[in-house]
Amino acid sequence: MRTEAFDIRLSTGYTPPMQSQPWLEFYDPGVPANLTYPDIPVFHFLDEAARRFPERPCTIFKEAVTTYREMGLATDRLAGALSGLGVRRGDRVGLFLPNVPQFVLAYFAILKAGGVVVATNPSYTPPEIEHQVNDASLQVMFVMGTAYGKLKAVQPRTGIRTLIVAGADEPATLEAGDARLEELLALSVPRPDLVIGPDDTALFQYSGGTTGISKAAVALHRNLVANTLQFKAWMVGLEAGRETALLAIPMYHVYGMVCGMSLSMALGASLLLIPNPRDLNDLLAGVQKYHPTYFPAVPTLYNAINNHPDVQAGKVDLSSIKACISGSAPLMKETKEKFEALTGGKICEGYGLSEAPTATHCNPLLGPNKIGSIGLPLPDVDCRIVDVEGGQADLPTGEVGELLLRGPQVMKGYHRMPEETALTLQDGWLHTGDLARMDAEGYFYIIDRKKELIKPDGLQVWPREVEEAISAHPKVQEVGVAGVPDEYHGEAVKAWVVVRPGERLGEEEVRAWCQDRLAPYKIPSRVEFRSELPKTNVGKVLRRELVREDKEKNKK
Repeated sequence: MRTEAFDIRLSTGYTPPMQSQPWLEFYDPGVPANLTYPDIPVFHFLDEAARRFPERPCTIFKEAVTTYREMGLATDRLAGALSGLGVRRGDRVGLFLPNVPQFVLAYFAILKAGGVVVATNPSYTPPEIEHQVNDASLQVMFVMGTAYGKLKAVQPRTGIRTLIVAGADEPATLEAGDARLEELLALSVPRPDLVIGPDDTALFQYSGGTTGISKAAVALHRNLVANTLQFKAWMVGLEAGRETALLAIPMYHVYGMVCGMSLSMALGASLLLIPNPRDLNDLLAGVQKYHPTYFPAVPTLYNAINNHPDVQAGKVDLSSIKACISGSAPLMKETKEKFEALTGGKICEGYGLSEAPTATHCNPLLGPNKIGSIGLPLPDVDCRIVDVEGGQADLPTGEVGELLLRGPQVMKGYHRMPEETALTLQDGWLHTGDLARMDAEGYFYIIDRKKELIKPDGLQVWPREVEEAISAHPKVQEVGVAGVPDEYHGEAVKAWVVVRPGERLGEEEVRAWCQDRLAPYKIPSRVEFRSELPKTNVGKVLRRELVREDKEKNKK
């Protein structure tokens, strides 16, 4: 059964807010407080785009173009082939792919076959792959040819029975039981006659979660559909069938998956895919040729573009970019203002997490953007700031506490972790583990992670506050701050600093800079200079890795 034949029942699936919502007054014109969400599967967005814009490019990759009509037909055929391989409703299927057209193809084919997508970081080591594969009970997994050997080495310790190999770099021979993607497409098997509804599971998104343990956040089709439509409503000015999205953030992460891929499908936008965001020459060449209009990214990428020699020399025209979302790490004022000056567009900082795939807050595209703020809650998202210790008492406006939220995009729970689910989802509220405050106009500010609070002599220091103070120094390129053990104070504030090329900076100069910006107990007692900081693939500084390395160094 095709999506067009579904009984499209509209519902909000949402309960009224518990308290006033001052943020609604600051929504951009045309953005509603509440939306209606059709009872459709996520792949309806692709099917509808294929119907409305059949000859429009769906994906653009290294000058290879796949139209929406071609992508729609290919996902139907691949869904049939997956069914022939034994994939049934609710079966988890893995993606071990970077930003390539095959990711889009496999993602929607898995969903059309009734399966559940499990997207894994393709840079993972064998032990990391093994954990996710076994936890999700994967039997079928898509992989690029270059990673085929790595997956075959892991396979004996897992339940994987079939690897589907994609890409022009496929190995010459495959072992028995494995298949080539192109050969499966050539079978032209009909799409399975399934009705996939809003309460079917669509995604296992692995995350550190709000309590730090690696786990799979389980998202239903209705969760992903809701978040896609929330952002479609939020991004005023983006027109259906007329946009091109520059997608360099990874699609295996929910940020790229929803704010990049899924939103593009809902808009009938073309996806300009960048497999390696560190290859700025490739990225900028794509910008010059295809003139993207929408660019979700992370601060480190915006900053890298700002400082690229060709950009600084005026050799790159970025003026086609009109709308950007920044997430995953704090957006500094200098980075935002410089990129906006180069493009003439707008960067809106937002916030989200895998447990509400992907976003819950964003600054308005047209209205006031407050530096340091994650913006306003999206339509149908309700928020509370509660006391850190008890986690229940609501705090007055302006006070810092744990951010709780609820909305139609919030996950069903964690896979096979009922106790973790019960801790994180309480009475319909998602306990984020993030410390935040709300101002009088309903703009929210993330202060830090609850579990990353530093407590020298029992006082509270938020690493992000210290990072923002140090990063404002003109000689500082990047900084990470965390608490390290201290015999006298219990914990000490330590900063790891990357100095801008050609500059020199000393420890006492850093402390002197902080004296006018931070209370004495917040000023780092230890400063270490490094050439780079460890980061996640979406640009977050790994504070826990800095602490781990510090402990290892002090053992020697």
